[in-house]
Amino acid sequence: MLTRPEATTKAGERPFNNLLRRLSDSDYALLASCLTQDEGKAGDLLYSPGDDVEIVHFPCGLGLVSYMVASEDGRDVETVLIGREGAVGGIVSQGYLPAYTRIIVKFGGPFVRLPVAKLDAAKKQSSTLSNIFARYADCMLAQIFQSTACNAIHSIEQRAAKWIVAALERTGDPVVPLTHEQLAMMLGAGRSHTTRVLQTFRAMGILETRRGSLLVQDHNALKARACLCNEAVKSHFEEVLRGVYPNGGM
Repeated sequence: MLTRPEATTKAGERPFNNLLRRLSDSDYALLASCLTQDEGKAGDLLYSPGDDVEIVHFPCGLGLVSYMVASEDGRDVETVLIGREGAVGGIVSQGYLPAYTRIIVKFGGPFVRLPVAKLDAAKKQSSTLSNIFARYADCMLAQIFQSTACNAIHSIEQRAAKWIVAALERTGDPVVPLTHEQLAMMLGAGRSHTTRVLQTFRAMGILETRRGSLLVQDHNALKARACLCNEAVKSHFEEVLRGVYPNGGM
């Protein structure tokens, strides 16, 4: 059953980010005083290629972030979708490293920010904290590998269903704020092709298309139309960082 995560946390509670909540009390204490919280809006640009990566961004609650890679024809293709299971920017870096992709907020929500320098300093103080972030980097690399394979071998229908399911399971909200054009861009597909796929899903009673959003009516049927790439990534997360990857909004 899908449940919508709380958008805010009570005073004294950790932010609703599963990676931060995975840390021990002593490791979290090394970061807590350096964390700042604010709201991220859909479309906010976190990094462009070549930018100095100085801040780690932790999506919380309903927030989702996309890594977008530009193609020769000017289209952006999504490579990885990150929610409250992780973070973007400077996860394993030490010192200056430029951003390689555009990183944008896909779904707005609460965010926690942490200077990369503060994270690097905390890693030097705690091997267990360093290990958690190294394990998360391994999981994110697995997502990239799986995404590469998915884009090469799976149909637009399978990939569209996979993306919507991934968003739905992270937020717990059946309303996915996404237009046909935005979904087509992320899939690297033509808008007309993507629209035909969504029309098929609508005819099957899987979802409704609304102005600027999609309403998922049958999560299980949508999941059945998707490839198994999300399941492979979730399985790896469970082996490496058990309990961090969201499952139905939890």
